[in-house]
Amino acid sequence: MKKGFFVSVLFASALVFMLGTSSALAATRVYVSVAPPPLVVETVPVAPGPNQVWVPGFHRWDGHAYVWVKGHYVVAPRPHAVWVAGHWGHHHTHGWYWVDGHWR
Repeated sequence: MKKGFFVSVLFASALVFMLGTSSALAATRVYVSVAPPPLVVETVPVAPGPNQVWVPGFHRWDGHAYVWVKGHYVVAPRPHAVWVAGHWGHHHTHGWYWVDGHWR
């Protein structure tokens, strides 16, 4: 076999492995035994542009405590896209876990 073919196969195998690993890591949940505090009421400023969508603030767990991340505007990925805010879910035995926000 030629060296170029072997390198291409090796690269493709490594890429498939990394993609499979990253999707498995993305599904990993971190549980927190302390309930998140109530959401902070934010004043939503006027959108800076027509394609801007407000992403509300949220409490992030930093490993020791909850830290408030302020809301901000982002450019929508497509017309009429709606941001579904992330939220804290609760499992009756494991505790609280974060559910990422996403575009719909």
